[in-house]
Amino acid sequence: MFQNIFSSVDSSLYEILDELVFIDSDIFKESFFEKIFGSSSTKGILLIANALLIGFAIYYCIKLLGSNFGITQSQRPFQFILKLVLFGIFMNSAFFICEQFVYINSLISSSIRALGENIFKDNICFSTLLKNINSSLYNSSDINIFSIDGIIKSIISVGFLNLIFSYSIRYILLKVFILISPFAFLSLTIPSTSIFFKSWIRAFISLLFIQDFISLVLLLAFSINMTGKLLSKILLVGVILVLMKSNTLVREFLGGISTEFNGSIRNFKNML
Repeated sequence: MFQNIFSSVDSSLYEILDELVFIDSDIFKESFFEKIFGSSSTKGILLIANALLIGFAIYYCIKLLGSNFGITQSQRPFQFILKLVLFGIFMNSAFFICEQFVYINSLISSSIRALGENIFKDNICFSTLLKNINSSLYNSSDINIFSIDGIIKSIISVGFLNLIFSYSIRYILLKVFILISPFAFLSLTIPSTSIFFKSWIRAFISLLFIQDFISLVLLLAFSINMTGKLLSKILLVGVILVLMKSNTLVREFLGGISTEFNGSIRNFKNML
């Protein structure tokens, strides 16, 4: 019975992991995503961002008028106009800028995996890793859930399920951060709102870097000699646990936002 459960989960879910984790510029080619973002400055989110850009200009004019009466201090007009034009261009090019970030990050992770493919002569991905685990360590027709193999297999299966949910949150958050990218660039026009861009860029890069970190961990996973020894099985469990903690480890190094279900909403609020 447990063998049937594990086989069903293995065959139906784990290929999804590769699609969720290894994100490239194809994520920008989804038609509904392009419609939401907007293909021009008069459509979609870009329309709202450009309306706010005008609002920022009006706000500055009022603040500048108040500074003439000694009420408030304001940045110099030339400085503000320069920022308004420069970051206005960045704002309307946010889709392209984010696409280049994702593309470069995809090249880095692909290079790491290509290195592993040259060394181990195998495709470095989750589906291949699981196939190797099942064929090398669990080749019996039935798995006793109360045996060491059964316990370790259960831990690995539950760990992979956890990864699917965690990385699906990361996938969605990346799309959210791409959608709000125009507002992040817009926030740079006024010093009091520039903190939003700093939080956005830190979280965005952190979410992207998880992909490179996972590629390195998978590279190490394929270096484990899967001979059926208990040490190999324990090391594989360690690999799954590291993958489960990848977001936490990257956040401690770069900062950013949590992709753990319980912490995602709380950290998103703290970032704002």
